[in-house]
Amino acid sequence: MAHTVFCVRYKKEMEGLDEPPFDSEFGQKIYKNVSKLAWDEWVNHQKMLLNEYRLQPWTPQAQQFLVEQMDAFFFGEGSALPSEYVPPSH
Repeated sequence: MAHTVFCVRYKKEMEGLDEPPFDSEFGQKIYKNVSKLAWDEWVNHQKMLLNEYRLQPWTPQAQQFLVEQMDAFFFGEGSALPSEYVPPSH
């Protein structure tokens, strides 16, 4: 049986992640409150942040920034877009 959560982003019961994304208390919080669909949205948002801010994801500063943005994305007011960001046209 799939792991289900009440997704904080969609405000309804949805399929959850297969496992916590991090081995930490924050990873457990995400596992218990974030759906797979919301996590996929975060992954795409994170890619945009990495590219727009030209972050080096292995640096502690970038990792801290991404955790703060992830927390805001799921549990706060939302992760802000960079001021210069132009969404891709399809």
